[in-house]
Amino acid sequence: MDKLIEREAATRNPLTAAPALAVQFFLIPLAVVAITVLVYVGFRSLLADARSPQDYLTEIQRGGSDRRWPAAYELSRLMADPNVRADKTLAPVGRLDPPLPADAVADLTHALDDPDSETRISVIWALGSSGDPAVVPRLIPLYTAPDADAGIRKMIVYALGALPGDEQLPILRTALQDAAADVRWNAAVALARKGNHDGVPVLKQMLDRQYVEQTVKRDVRQDDDQDPIADVMISGLRAAAALKDESLKPSVTNLSQQDRSMRVRQAAIEALKVMG
Repeated sequence: MDKLIEREAATRNPLTAAPALAVQFFLIPLAVVAITVLVYVGFRSLLADARSPQDYLTEIQRGGSDRRWPAAYELSRLMADPNVRADKTLAPVGRLDPPLPADAVADLTHALDDPDSETRISVIWALGSSGDPAVVPRLIPLYTAPDADAGIRKMIVYALGALPGDEQLPILRTALQDAAADVRWNAAVALARKGNHDGVPVLKQMLDRQYVEQTVKRDVRQDDDQDPIADVMISGLRAAAALKDESLKPSVTNLSQQDRSMRVRQAAIEALKVMG
């Protein structure tokens, strides 16, 4: 009996139970956390990509179709870094800070003859970012070329609007009558950036929600922040603010008060501040 009492007292002794409690409530959870961290670090090390921007560019240019787009996505993320954009070896992606070196412009100009339309679109974008007015005469004939689809024409108009000078004004006015709405819109915005009012009728269409909704045939996903209809209208609002054309003011005012998109309303309010 005495031995049984002693054994029960020993079982209840907190000093004896403490190690067991420590194992149960501290060491085991700590071990689980440590294993989880090790597994996470292991997976991260497997997924980590130490490739340089040049490596991604090479994969975009020479990789298969299943590798080009992931590489393009990763490179676009790296391009947010000004130090990466300053790398002149990345000229083919069209995201360099101007002015581009003369040899890069020459290489890009030669690439305008590439048979792949996606490559040409990237090259035209790059030349538009070059800040070199000397490329304007090379871009203008491409607008009326037989193989100039809507995507190429749209990018040409954008590039011509971004480049300095007035030599491109006639072709931008021509683009106001283009069969593709995207091209007409780009032409109106490009003219507005140059202080030219010829695109005002097209800008008014861009500020008309009903018209844009009938023209833009892309669905707006409820789980996605992208709204192509609002994007068109906001581009028109920014062009209106740059142009400060009084005939656009009623449309801008109406959008600032009544449009269903808060993004459009905010852009209209900011445009009104600039227009005065």
